[in-house]
Order: sequence, then structure tokens, then C-alpha cells
Amino acid sequence: MSDVRSGAVKFKGNPIDLAGKELKVGDSAPDFELVDTSLATVTRQNYAGKTLLLIAVPSLDTSTCSLETKTFNEQVSGRSDLVAAVVSMDLPFAQKRWCGAEGVENVVALSDFRKGKFASDYGVKIEGGPLEGIMARAVFVVKPDGKLAHVEYVSEVSAEPDYSAALAATK
Repeated sequence: MSDVRSGAVKFKGNPIDLAGKELKVGDSAPDFELVDTSLATVTRQNYAGKTLLLIAVPSLDTSTCSLETKTFNEQVSGRSDLVAAVVSMDLPFAQKRWCGAEGVENVVALSDFRKGKFASDYGVKIEGGPLEGIMARAVFVVKPDGKLAHVEYVSEVSAEPDYSAALAATK
């Protein structure tokens, strides 16, 4: 059974439970198997040799997730050494529609809808309450050696992450 962490993250001021181990800077990033907008399976090995900015969000169809993804999309433009990926439980069809409508071209949309394993392996799966089964907001930077250089579990699901800290860790 997975670990459940209580209270460190809130939704509209109310504590929520997160399933999975809390990751820390210096840990090896868990492998993952996600689905891209063409329904192809993507793993961490698809991005070997590059720094990976993983942006876990509840849903692209919410205002904060939308703003966050568009902000990272602008900030990572022109970075050939970096892959930025927004990860949610949204269906790939919805992700593709949203990215097209919003002009997001520098951030790859990936879905955990098939297995839900990314959410628990990265410690962002919400347990219980109205958001059960989706992801809390978090940002991870995985260096080419597979080690985590930045980890932020955003303390309030409806708040934005520390963009500057995440982007600084990608360099």
C-alpha cells in the first residue's frame, strides 16, 4: 500500500491527503509511462540526455493550470536542452484540444489516465475529497543523470508554483 501524506498540501485552505512517497532533491526520479496527445506511450527514457521539467497539474481546463502551463510555455521557448511536460489525468484528446486552442507549443502534454502510476510514484495523487484521483500541483526538474534537481509540492492546489526556482534548476 502506498504512503499517504496528510495536510502539507491544501485545497482552498482545507488539508488534503496525497498518496505516494514525497520526493526530495537528490532522489532518483521515478520512471514513468505516460500517454501523449497522439496516444503513444512515453517514458522518461524518451527524454534521455535532456533536462526534464515535469509540471503536475490537476487539469488543464482550470484557470490556474492554464495560466501555469502558458507561463512555462513562454519561459522555456528556445531551450533545446530542456523538455517541459505538463502532466495531468486529462484525456489526451482534451490536452491536444487545449494546447491547440491556447497555442502551447513548447510544453508537451502527457496524461497519466491509463495507469495513474506517475501520480502515486511522484507523490501527487490526491486521496479522498472532491479532487480524489487527480493530481496536486507540483513541479519537478530531472537532470540528464536522472536525479531530481528541484521539487516543489505547491502548498495550495489553487496557487501557482515558484516559476523562478523551477526554471533556475533547469540550467
